[in-house]
Amino acid sequence: MMLRIKRVPTVVSNYQKDEGEDAARRGGGCGRNCLQKCCIPGAKLPLYTFKRAEEIPGDKCVLEHDDNQAPVAFLDSLLLGQWEDRMQRGLFRYDVTACETKVIPGRCGFMAQLNEGRHLKKRPTEFRVDKVLQPFDGNKFNFTKVGQEEVLFQFDASEDGEVQFFPDAPVDADSSPSVVAINVSPIEYGHVLLIPRILECLPQRIDRESFLLALYMAIEAGNPYFRLGYNSLGAFATINHLHFQVNIWCPAIYMISEATAAFIYEISTIVLNHDVFL
Repeated sequence: MMLRIKRVPTVVSNYQKDEGEDAARRGGGCGRNCLQKCCIPGAKLPLYTFKRAEEIPGDKCVLEHDDNQAPVAFLDSLLLGQWEDRMQRGLFRYDVTACETKVIPGRCGFMAQLNEGRHLKKRPTEFRVDKVLQPFDGNKFNFTKVGQEEVLFQFDASEDGEVQFFPDAPVDADSSPSVVAINVSPIEYGHVLLIPRILECLPQRIDRESFLLALYMAIEAGNPYFRLGYNSLGAFATINHLHFQVNIWCPAIYMISEATAAFIYEISTIVLNHDVFL
């Protein structure tokens, strides 16, 4: 079974080249339109606010799906629509939609993809992965160094308890917004990153608050094929800045949520380090 997505011509933008190359200056800041103090004052980005969970006694919260219609279709119009816009603007290092992909025959339904760009054009790891937990190093590449055009939208809790969308909202540096940004070296169509509290420069170490944020995003997506995962430095995370991988898996892929406990144990004995999407 062969799966193909319509090809879209893609070029490498100045913002995706190695940092040693000079990008065109835009006036003001560092000229790269980044997310650091030099460029963030006065910046505006789309903002999607979700309804916060209800707190109940015992430090617990109840996560529920709100049946009220959202102001914008979160998955189709916002996330995937903005992703396609960035693809048309040439912000990816390669055209992932041109990769040959097929489903391997068998009961597992594993998908195989020949993605040469991710091997040849992906940004190299800038640190030694000898410890799962490492302190954040601002001198290494991190997500505050990306161009603002790579950010799809801000994603934070609503202050008035209502789901809202603002197409042009100021970036409040003091509150350190969480953002959704493209992965410039995608593994599949629609591959993005959820970056909690981006300006706090947190190392790649999951915590309760960031985990809840990821759950909120999954609720807003409201799609059975929406997958959001976390991988540590010892499981092929190549940037030591707290983030989650987000993707929409093809329905043909075998879903781990449908697997039996015995089968999960069976494959876990042969697969040690990998990215997991749940």
